[in-house]
Amino acid sequence: MPIESVNDFVVRFANVNGSGSASANLLFARSIIRMGVPIASRNIFPSNIQGLPTWYEVRVTEAGHLGARGGTDMMVAMNPQTWDKDIASIEPGGYLFYDSSKPMPPSKFRPDITVIGMPLTDVVNRTYTDPRQRQLFKNIIYVGALAALFDIEIGVVETLIGEQFKGKDKLIAPNLKALHIGFDYAHEHFACPLGLRVRRADKIGDRIFVEGNAAAGLGAVYGGATVCAWYPITPSTSLAEAFERYCGQLRVDRETGEKRFAIVQAEDELASIGMVIGAGWNGARAFTATSGPGISLMQEFLGLAYFAEIPSVLFDVQRGGPSTGMPTRTQQSDILLCAYASHGDTKHVLLFPRDPNEAFQFGAEAFDLADRLQTPIFVMLDLDIGMNQHLCPPFAWDDNRKLDRGKVMTAEELEAGKDFGRYLDVDGDGIPFRTYPGTHPTKGAYFTRGTTRDRYARYTEEGGPYVDNMERLLKKFETAKKLVPAPILQKAAKPTRLGVIHFGSTGPSMDEAFGLLAAAGVHVDCLRVRGFPFSHEVSDFIAAHEQVFVVEQNRDAQFRTLLMVECGIDPANLVSILHYDGTPITARFITKAITDKAKGLRPTQQSEVLS
Repeated sequence: MPIESVNDFVVRFANVNGSGSASANLLFARSIIRMGVPIASRNIFPSNIQGLPTWYEVRVTEAGHLGARGGTDMMVAMNPQTWDKDIASIEPGGYLFYDSSKPMPPSKFRPDITVIGMPLTDVVNRTYTDPRQRQLFKNIIYVGALAALFDIEIGVVETLIGEQFKGKDKLIAPNLKALHIGFDYAHEHFACPLGLRVRRADKIGDRIFVEGNAAAGLGAVYGGATVCAWYPITPSTSLAEAFERYCGQLRVDRETGEKRFAIVQAEDELASIGMVIGAGWNGARAFTATSGPGISLMQEFLGLAYFAEIPSVLFDVQRGGPSTGMPTRTQQSDILLCAYASHGDTKHVLLFPRDPNEAFQFGAEAFDLADRLQTPIFVMLDLDIGMNQHLCPPFAWDDNRKLDRGKVMTAEELEAGKDFGRYLDVDGDGIPFRTYPGTHPTKGAYFTRGTTRDRYARYTEEGGPYVDNMERLLKKFETAKKLVPAPILQKAAKPTRLGVIHFGSTGPSMDEAFGLLAAAGVHVDCLRVRGFPFSHEVSDFIAAHEQVFVVEQNRDAQFRTLLMVECGIDPANLVSILHYDGTPITARFITKAITDKAKGLRPTQQSEVLS
């Protein structure tokens, strides 16, 4: 039987990279949002310019589930290269929409799906003569056909086309013509609408549709950043580009046109972090945007920033590794790399946003943390957050908020004879005072050393001062536990001794899985960790549960390892749920994995977990 569902299904577009399909597919997605129905969209693309397969998935979800679901209810198959794989991914009872201009043998179809063949190539060839127009308008034509098939209001799509080509009026009429060619053809030749339908709702509320990298770039502007040094690398490049775009709007003097920011594309990642550290030493708020391979190259400089205690911010948009790995696939695989970056005893502060809203929020807060703690701060994004558009709450900002520059000694304080030691802890929190370069002509200076020193930055190789300094840095790390974003607890409806810890982009799918698990009789408390070092709430949560599932997107259970090492947890108490094929983790995957592992618990645990 064909699937029948209103405002709850998954459409996947299979295209060829470089075919111009991206804007058409986004037009389809935005039209559903304009009808008041939430979506979760994801772009799966190759690491080349054109010619390889690309997919775009739109999950229509009136219930508001914003994680990937898994499975496909309608496949829009526009790429012969991936035909067999695409057909196999359709759910039983699902739908296939394809270009039927070229006949396909019956063996290429499945008997349990509904096939909708539209001769797209023939239609465009009859209408257009220019090869480029044929390709581009073919995409708009299939959007028109899908609007008819899904009962999407055509006026909504027309309005979006008008908005998309605002200022380019000569392009509006041709695109509207192509849209109606597809829309009218579908109504004439198919039973419209399908069993899958979009019905107008009012479920979007006060939310925006935005890419995570753009949100983080804007957060850096609001956080006071004036310097960005970076080297292009997928999937972080659009973050630096967004920062430049927003600085062009918000960091240019309206009267003189003077730019009050500096953006440098360095020769490599090593140079970029060196520039960031130099700017931080000079008192500027500076950052770089990179991914795992870039972090690998930055190791020695990161040790310098940690040991010399120089504020700096790094946005790590994680991708599949190691080595070149999967540049355009998502993972959470840089956790240990960043937590202990550099040689020797180093520990770094990590922030774990779950969506663009927190990417903006943490992107701004990272600069306050860097100044307060005088150390590198890592904002741990990933490709799923960074390069996809997500529905999320609008960004909020208090215009009365002041930048927190931490412990900075002024010229007046130095002139008054206040004791200044660059590495002197005066109040027990592990954080010394600093001065900006040029603060006072003779008293105090922003001394920094990447070698051992005493509390007044005087060089020494004696063991005592070295141990004193290293233990002070641990105190500072303890102070950081109180400053990083607190974890968020989600309690089960019934008492349980099972817990789940998750972080970052896993959040939306875990939220959905929480309900699915309860419906299946598996009751879990959930803790979403938002920062490292771990606050006491994390160790308390683990202690309160007999078994805790740790959900993460990497092979080696890096977050679980961090929990064991930093919280002193018995490995037997932490059960890994691992997903690392490069696609976003789904609620279906989490639910099945936890349910299967819960069944393997000993009877006393089962009685407390399974209803």
